[in-house]
Amino acid sequence: MDNSNNMSYQAGEAKGQAQEKGNQMMEKASNAAQSAKESMQEAGQQAQAKAQGAVDSVKNATGINK
Repeated sequence: MDNSNNMSYQAGEAKGQAQEKGNQMMEKASNAAQSAKESMQEAGQQAQAKAQGAVDSVKNATGINK
């Protein structure tokens, strides 16, 4: 392989490695975003349950539930 071919080969190798690294970083970012989404959904559900509990407590205290 002459010098020009070797340089082209090395450039191709570097490009492939950079693409793979980029793909890995995108996958990590996607996983982090999914995890954050799930955490927010869980927090929202907990807040909703607490609010419903508070509403029920007020209804019971005022006799609306009877």
